[in-house]
Amino acid sequence: MNAVLDTALTRAPAPPAPAAIEVRDLDAHYGQTQVLFGLNLTVHPGEIMVIMGGSGSGKSTFLRHLIVLEQPTGGSIHLLGQDVTQLRGLELLDQRRRMGVAFQGGALFSSLSVAENIKLPLREHTRLDEQTMDIMARMKLEVVNLSGFGDLMPSELSGGMLKRAAVARAIATDPQLLFFDEPSAGLDPAVSAALDELILRLRDAMRMTIVVVTHEIHSAFTIADRITILDRGHILEVGTPDEVRQSKNARIQGLLNRRPDETPLDPDAYLRRLTGEA
Repeated sequence: MNAVLDTALTRAPAPPAPAAIEVRDLDAHYGQTQVLFGLNLTVHPGEIMVIMGGSGSGKSTFLRHLIVLEQPTGGSIHLLGQDVTQLRGLELLDQRRRMGVAFQGGALFSSLSVAENIKLPLREHTRLDEQTMDIMARMKLEVVNLSGFGDLMPSELSGGMLKRAAVARAIATDPQLLFFDEPSAGLDPAVSAALDELILRLRDAMRMTIVVVTHEIHSAFTIADRITILDRGHILEVGTPDEVRQSKNARIQGLLNRRPDETPLDPDAYLRRLTGEA
């Protein structure tokens, strides 16, 4: 009897890993205007989730809520099992130690060298000595192929190098969650392709869960495990690149094929928005 029980336990499937990110019924407003409408999204551990949408779709606003720069007016955001909408003070700071963000323009401090920029999160969140921080900064620069550039100032880097330096700072504390805001914006195709490859290597080598907000269609379909399409604050579809590519939704096809939005303009609604009555 015990042998049968042991065999059954051995064959029992492992429980599914908890979601890295779980968004439920997320609403967001700017003043009286609602900009996100009941968003629901699950991001699995080790997954690259790409968030796409046209201008004004809400993707940047969604990202700001995911990285806890803004608080929603409804719903919840669980990061690594914790509802960050309920965290304050030291609890929120502790959660942010487990996250890294590479902002669109790099957001490096111009008065600090590249290496000093990378060490900033280490100074803020750890008690490491200076020598150890120096070693870790060099290691992160090596990861993003900027070995030997730590003593340069941000103004001395090209656009692509700035983006990679920003990634090095974002991964300084070996975060479990990594967020990118328009990583390929303003880069030529070759540099953009190299950055895509870097994102894939980070996922595979460091086992990070990665969320990328982008409008670059080729990049999105190159790196994504799944893609979320946002439109006017609503999620139109979440699926694999093939599922999104084959979507029957006209607005998704318009986005993918760069067709202009032909939704007729309601003059009355437009006037109400201008006067703040919408």
